[in-house]
Amino acid sequence: MSGSALYETFARAPLTFERGEGCWLESPSGERYLDFAGGIAVNSLGHAHPHLVAALTEQAQKLWHVSNLYEIPNQRRLAERLVANSFADKVFFTNSGAEALECAIKTARRYHYAKGHGERFRTITFEGAFHGRTLATIAAGGQAKYLEGFGPKADGFDQVAFGDVDAAEALIGPETAAILVEPVQGEGGIRVFPATGLRRLRELCDKHDLLLMFDEVQCGVGRTGKLFAYEWTGIEPDVMAIAKGIGGGFPMGACLATDEAAAAMTPGVHGTTFGGNPLAMAVGNAVLDVVLADGFLDEVNRKALLFKQGLAAIADESPEIVDEIRGTGLLLGIKCRVPNTKISAALRDQHLLTVPAGDNVIRLLPPLIVSDDEIREGLSRIRAGVRAVADETQAAEPRQARA
Repeated sequence: MSGSALYETFARAPLTFERGEGCWLESPSGERYLDFAGGIAVNSLGHAHPHLVAALTEQAQKLWHVSNLYEIPNQRRLAERLVANSFADKVFFTNSGAEALECAIKTARRYHYAKGHGERFRTITFEGAFHGRTLATIAAGGQAKYLEGFGPKADGFDQVAFGDVDAAEALIGPETAAILVEPVQGEGGIRVFPATGLRRLRELCDKHDLLLMFDEVQCGVGRTGKLFAYEWTGIEPDVMAIAKGIGGGFPMGACLATDEAAAAMTPGVHGTTFGGNPLAMAVGNAVLDVVLADGFLDEVNRKALLFKQGLAAIADESPEIVDEIRGTGLLLGIKCRVPNTKISAALRDQHLLTVPAGDNVIRLLPPLIVSDDEIREGLSRIRAGVRAVADETQAAEPRQARA
């Protein structure tokens, strides 16, 4: 055996971290990095948040796992809190976003099956989507780079261009069961689906008895300045998948649904061994304690405006590097005019961590507890990184001209 014992599926940065606190990570040698990657929008309350640490530690000393063969009180409590603060009536807990999406897709198919229409199993999705890495969710996302080499694409998914509601309407047929959409695409390049388009999708689903399903795995749990992104749109989905931020770093997800949508998900038709385990439920409840506290989301919106205004200034200063600033809340992106990998590396040189995305975008996903001073520090490092790339690009141009 040569090299690492791990699957070689990640192009990892040459960095290791030993500890974290708030918005900061520290390497074994003591170097500190400002973390605006957030574990890809997972560390919603930063690293080692004292309330989350206390909740996990207390639960770990009591009980880790019993399975869903038995009642789990904290699971019932977290479900009731999610229902009380959303459109939903029912919740199914999972270990990840992909599993939450699998549950959503199965819910839609089962909904129609129970009504005597098992032929209605197809879901309409949108270009640029990322719904997970299972065989069904890569088919739902439709991106060739994730589908390649895994055999025939799982049947049941029809894709249209991002935001093209007319095309979605044209695809609705006798086999259509649902429409699945991210209110804000994360992996797809921090693209906000227009609210008018989402409202039209709601109308289409009502007209054709389809389930409208939202993927809020990345944009949910306070990331956009409301608990859930759909709250900005004036409409509600029938089914919604969440994960990432709800666990604050602990692996967990959930599928939320109305009573009507979930009615056919009866005992035995779906399940999970680890989903909703006591450890995850303790942390999920602790996350909601913080995010639902009075004024917390107001602060997210205020800090998001400060951050976005600072990014707009950087875009104005370096138009040859920055094409545009995208996003909403603390789910922001820099659309680059040079390869985003170059910008990401330059920011890492400034000890600022970010996440590349599709459409040549850099994702900025700071913890929701980021301070004004940390936003300003992040902006300073982004400005320095962008300038370094601009200087390098400018220096290379005369050489290319001579060549």
